[in-house]
Amino acid sequence: MTKSRPTISRRDVMKKIGAGAVATAAASAFPVSAKAAKKHRHSNVQYAMVIDTRRCTGCHACSVACKAEFDVPLGVTRSWVEYIEKGDFPNVTRNFLPRLCNHCSHPPCVDVCPTGATYKRKGDGIVVIDPDICIGCKYCLLACPYDARFINPVTGSADKCDFCLHRVKEGVAPSCVNTCPGRARVFGDINDPESEVSKMIASNPVSVLRQEMGTVPNVYYIAADHSDEHDRIHRDQYLRVTTHRRQQKRR
Repeated sequence: MTKSRPTISRRDVMKKIGAGAVATAAASAFPVSAKAAKKHRHSNVQYAMVIDTRRCTGCHACSVACKAEFDVPLGVTRSWVEYIEKGDFPNVTRNFLPRLCNHCSHPPCVDVCPTGATYKRKGDGIVVIDPDICIGCKYCLLACPYDARFINPVTGSADKCDFCLHRVKEGVAPSCVNTCPGRARVFGDINDPESEVSKMIASNPVSVLRQEMGTVPNVYYIAADHSDEHDRIHRDQYLRVTTHRRQQKRR
């Protein structure tokens, strides 16, 4: 029997959830009243995503939607899904782990950027890249513990998921959230206790990727299998992690 990764306690997560006034985020938009919107503009917003892997079927609709939304060049990805197969016959399991930029509260990519091209937006906590300032040095690629960044072969600058910022600015949920047929993804302000993401985190055991790195990710998982081929505890068990990305193995 393998040892499971520890989940984040609800108490730890609730420390991040402050007062707010935005109404519960819907799957496609974030409707709020004029009074609530005014208060929301002056509050400390931190957008986050919850991915319920129990609802994920590995259909790749999220990856395709992301490709279409940003015309992502062939060979690179802003969002992807990993397949985790493990066990010994006949006790074999297959799980899916959707991946994207974690929009960390303490992003190491920001610290290493020599030009300030990578920064965390003060208004909503989304980590973005200014392609006009990026010099393509790849420091951020090496600093990211989630392998979420790449050099765009068309622009020559670093690129990654930005939570579909152009949509969020208009009150519309990210493309991957809208597209997911199983509604495995939920997006919203984690600092708003009335948002759907906050309620899901408060009512379910959640985990994050590579918690030991101390980046404080803002992408949370429900019932995720974090098994890694490099983990010592899995060396006596068949385990294969694959992805549809060009690089088939985790870094």
